[in-house]
Amino acid sequence: MTTQVMNYQILFYGGSDGYLNSRAQIVLFGADGTVAGYIRFHDPGMVFDSDTTAGNAIYMNEPSTMLPGIVDMLRNESPVYIYFALGRAFLSTSKEPAGEGE
Repeated sequence: MTTQVMNYQILFYGGSDGYLNSRAQIVLFGADGTVAGYIRFHDPGMVFDSDTTAGNAIYMNEPSTMLPGIVDMLRNESPVYIYFALGRAFLSTSKEPAGEGE
């Protein structure tokens, strides 16, 4: 299952333990507006769930330190895809030429 990410929404969770064992979440939407995936970010010491799928949505888990890099990718790269293979979630760009710039 591979979906091109067309839109995204970022949520940050307050409190000492966040929400659902996460500190932040990015919701990814496909071309038809439906949810393609969730990327959940966990602080050190929080338990990571395994990446999984439910229906057509992919659930990816990352450490909070990955948040800036993933937001940068979503803001500056196109196209971006989310897919699930080998029991893991992947977020990727397509092959791009070196030195392309912004």
